[in-house]
Amino acid sequence: MSARRKARQTRRFYTLTAASTLIPGLGLIPTRRRTGQVIVGAFLVALLGLLGYALATGLMSSVINVGVSRTALMIAVPLMFIAMCVWIWGIVTTARDNMPEGTRGMPKVAMVVFTAFAATLIFAPAAQSMRYAVIQHSLIGSVFDTLRPDGAAAPGDGPDPWSDTGRVNIMLVGSDADTDREGIRPDSIMVASVDTDTGETVLFGIPRNLQNIPFSEDNPLHEEYPDGFNCGDQCLMEYVWTLGEDNKELFPEDTNPGLAVTKDAASQVLGLDIDYTTVINLEGFTQLVDAMGGVSIHVKERVCIGCKIDPATGQTVGTTGWIEPGYRKLDGYRALWYSRSRAGSQDGDFSRMRRQRCMVGALLNQVNPTTMITRYPALAKTLEDNVRVDIPQQDLDEWAELVLRIQKGGKIKSLPLTNQNVDVNDPDYDKIHAMVDKAIDPPKPKKKPSSAPKPKPSPSTPSSSSSTTTPDDSLSDITATC
Repeated sequence: MSARRKARQTRRFYTLTAASTLIPGLGLIPTRRRTGQVIVGAFLVALLGLLGYALATGLMSSVINVGVSRTALMIAVPLMFIAMCVWIWGIVTTARDNMPEGTRGMPKVAMVVFTAFAATLIFAPAAQSMRYAVIQHSLIGSVFDTLRPDGAAAPGDGPDPWSDTGRVNIMLVGSDADTDREGIRPDSIMVASVDTDTGETVLFGIPRNLQNIPFSEDNPLHEEYPDGFNCGDQCLMEYVWTLGEDNKELFPEDTNPGLAVTKDAASQVLGLDIDYTTVINLEGFTQLVDAMGGVSIHVKERVCIGCKIDPATGQTVGTTGWIEPGYRKLDGYRALWYSRSRAGSQDGDFSRMRRQRCMVGALLNQVNPTTMITRYPALAKTLEDNVRVDIPQQDLDEWAELVLRIQKGGKIKSLPLTNQNVDVNDPDYDKIHAMVDKAIDPPKPKKKPSSAPKPKPSPSTPSSSSSTTTPDDSLSDITATC
């Protein structure tokens, strides 16, 4: 064989093998015309179908819709496996059909390595995609419920599934359940109220030391506590969960009476109908932050680690370290103590609520799609082991649409109920309900008449920066609370 002919066949080998790598079956057409055309045709039809679906529903929406459907994921995995096998078969067959006769030594090794590399380019992403699909399928089944809670606001049919639902309210509970703890006392309770039209969301923080907790008339505990859960510092919001568990015989149809009573209490405190609940435990929070690669946060006050308050003396004991003020990158362990430590703080529980509010904002600020994808297996494992959500699986498609609305145009604001706006020992619930109503449906601003600019403050006049030590517990953007 002449050197020129051999060089031409070598170029043909690399060109056609590369063609079958870029488009499945393309390099087969010169040697296996009908087989190559069928594979290329099937690829183009599938590609056009996917593009059409993406254009019709939006690229992000189409990806999310598949990702939240267990049925779609079950179908996608075998289809991806078949497509991968056919694609790799086309690459290997193209290489075998076009390898020059008599090729030996280093040229043959180079061709084999090139073919293996081309096959790996298809195998690696396909295998990872199938792995993620299997993980996601398991995650949905473990984290989300199969039945919708009774009376919960729900999406409907039609182009806008949320058009008949004005708001959806979700209670978020940080549970202190752990291997070394007996029972559950919610470490934090927040309620997210979402405007389904705009995606604007208000996050309300309920203090754990709130007293005189009201129950609805439908709650079996209302008969025992008609004026609220009001026996002093032994009847706080944090003990409502335990109260439900201790009276589980009153809730024969509830598998989790503690959660049910806490949900009812939070609803009465805020004057909102709570539709859904999300519960995450302490270990889950630690793992979540670690899976995200840590969290960057502005620490405003010195926070002790490992500390607690001695009930006999009221002193802080057990401190093993400190989180110092300043801009810090916290791992899961330190992020947990930053969020739940109340010993040694200026305002105890209220200071902790402010830090929890700050932590939520910091985590939201750092949600990055690329990071989430690369760390997805660890994130999914954490969620599967430590998070429970009673949103039904069959509604996840519509919830994905609502999440996109929040992401695209909805601001997330927060309003904690602290000692700045609530007397936790004798709360005025009418006042709280009015605050909540104003937060979710603020009055339209009135046009102000034009006036001369206000004079600048003199050196003796305190400027706005002089009050930075006073915590701001007013309604504000959650991502700017630090």
